[in-house]
Amino acid sequence: MQGKLFLVATPIGNLEDITLRALRILKEVDLIAAEDTRHTLKLLNHFEISKPLISYYKQNESTRSAELVEKLKSGKNIAIVSDAGTPGISDPGEEIVKYCVRENIEIVPVPGACAFVNALICSGIATREICFLGFLSAVKKERKEKLEELKYETKTLIFYEAPHKLKNTLEDMLQIFGDRKIVLARELTKIHEEFIRGEISDILQNINEIKGEFVVIVEGNKNSKKDVEIQNLNEMTLEEQYQFYEKQGLSKKEIIKKIAKNKGVHKNEIYQNFLEK
Repeated sequence: MQGKLFLVATPIGNLEDITLRALRILKEVDLIAAEDTRHTLKLLNHFEISKPLISYYKQNESTRSAELVEKLKSGKNIAIVSDAGTPGISDPGEEIVKYCVRENIEIVPVPGACAFVNALICSGIATREICFLGFLSAVKKERKEKLEELKYETKTLIFYEAPHKLKNTLEDMLQIFGDRKIVLARELTKIHEEFIRGEISDILQNINEIKGEFVVIVEGNKNSKKDVEIQNLNEMTLEEQYQFYEKQGLSKKEIIKKIAKNKGVHKNEIYQNFLEK
C-alpha cells in the first residue's frame, strides 16, 4: 500500500498559528522533508515532536523528489514543510506534487498560514481578483520586462520581495506602472508586524529601515490595455480610425461596427457621418 504526501503549512512568524491538524500530521508521518532541516528542527522541538528529517529545497527538488516518491511507493507517509507558510507557494513543493500526480500517489493539503493571503486581506486594496507573482527576477532587465507585461493588468498584483532588492523594485514599478497605491507588509504575525500604505513615490521617499521579507500589494491598473487602445483610437479622426482598421484587413461593415463600439454610439450614426463626408 502506497503512502501519502502531506503538504503541511507552518507558521510564518507566530508559532501559535500552527493548526492542531498540522501538529497531528507531523507526529504521525514517517518522514518530514524540510526546506531547512535546522529551521524545522526548532519548530519540532518547540512542540516536542521527534521525527526523521530530510532536506528538500529548491536546488535539490528534482533529484530529491524522485527519492521521496520511491519512499512513498514503499508505504511511507511523508510531510513536506517549508521554512514558513505553505509549501509550493514561492517555496519548494511544486516538483514533488508533479511526481506524485504522475505516479497516482495521494496528495493531502494541510492548510495554514500563507504570507500573501494575510497581507492581502489587511491591505485595503481590492481582493476580488488577484494576480500572484511571487519573487521578481534579480536581473533588472528581466524584472522590468515582467513589470511591462503587467502594466495594464487590472487585477491586484502581489509580489514577494527581499529587503536588499525592495527599493530597486519600487523604482521600476514607479517608472513602469506610474504612481499607484501600494501596501508593503513585513514581519507578518510577529511582534514588529507592519503595514506601510501609500503611493509608490511617497513610500520611496519615506521608507527608512528596510528589514525583513516584504509582501508588496499593488493596486491594479484602472484602465485595461483595451481601454487605453480605445482611448487612443477615439483621439483619432473617423478617417484615421477607418484607415487603422482598413490596414488590419477589416471590411467596411466591420470597420464601422468597430468605430461605433469604440465611441459608444449606434453604427448608423458612424455610417451617416461617412455618407455626409
